[in-house]
Amino acid sequence: MKRYFLLIVLVMMGVATLPEITAQQPKTTVGPKAGHKTTKKKAPSQSTQQPANGADAQAPMKDDLKRLILKDGSYQSVEKYQLIGDRVHYLSAERYEWEDIPKELIDWDASRKYAVQAAAENSRAKQIDSEAAQERAEEDANSPLVSPGIKLPPTGGIFLLDVYQNNPELNELAQNGADVNKNTKSNILRAAINPIASAKQTIELKGPHARVQSHVGNPFIYVALDPDADSGHSNDPQKQQGNWRIVKLKDKKGNRLVGDVNIAIYGKVKEKAEYIDTVVTPVSGPWIKVEPSAPLPPGEYALVEMLGQQGMNRFVWDFGVDPNAAANSGVWRAQPVRSDASEAEKKPELGKRE
Repeated sequence: MKRYFLLIVLVMMGVATLPEITAQQPKTTVGPKAGHKTTKKKAPSQSTQQPANGADAQAPMKDDLKRLILKDGSYQSVEKYQLIGDRVHYLSAERYEWEDIPKELIDWDASRKYAVQAAAENSRAKQIDSEAAQERAEEDANSPLVSPGIKLPPTGGIFLLDVYQNNPELNELAQNGADVNKNTKSNILRAAINPIASAKQTIELKGPHARVQSHVGNPFIYVALDPDADSGHSNDPQKQQGNWRIVKLKDKKGNRLVGDVNIAIYGKVKEKAEYIDTVVTPVSGPWIKVEPSAPLPPGEYALVEMLGQQGMNRFVWDFGVDPNAAANSGVWRAQPVRSDASEAEKKPELGKRE
């Protein structure tokens, strides 16, 4: 008891220290704290999101092969690839991820053979597409769209675009004049004034009205030129101003007078007609558009062709302007398109003549 008292005194004086009393604990292995998940180190993945890095990046990137054919007959579609040691590092065309495959699994001869065949097929396909595009362009030029749903026919002719009850209509104009009593189809009849027939001649059309009546004062008239025709003027669509004109017809005892022709003794022909200011513009292919520079008042008119030094073609294309006229017969209207029609069926086509 005295010993412990002495020890306490010595401790208080700083001369001695109390012995450390600890309980002996068994040795344990330090593990993860509670609530923490353990993760295992992953093996290197066969799929990455980027091309090779570091020294491997020095390998040239190739895109000559779009299909790596394996020796077992399967294949991998690729955008580009690198040869890195004993493996192929490629960008998958299906998953668009960078992936690796052992080089020895690839049938290189078959892969290169496929690349040659695919290139040849692509070349043929491009040639076919180019030819098809050229054909479509030629078809479109020969059959231009003149109003929503209405195209001019590729067979040519002369047509007047009218609007009746808010619906555009295409009317074919037939030639009218002396002895026009035959089926001319799309051909243009031409006849100049005969200077030895008489000193004064007239160009008249039978009847008081033309078969086709425009319900608007500014009709568009479309003419398909014949590049091989001997018209006495240029057949270039860019050079038609002055070659096609609109004439206002006069009433003459129930007929329509196109114009008077005076012929001098020495054969010079002088025509007198009431010409309307017109504008002629090329459309596409052989087509030109003839339109009055100002709206036409109601009356009877004719489209005339000027034959150079020979004067006016005696065969004309007559039409009238009458907003209150009845519906024209034999017109072409836009073909209605069903709401469930395919893209091919939605292409604008002419409906049947009515």
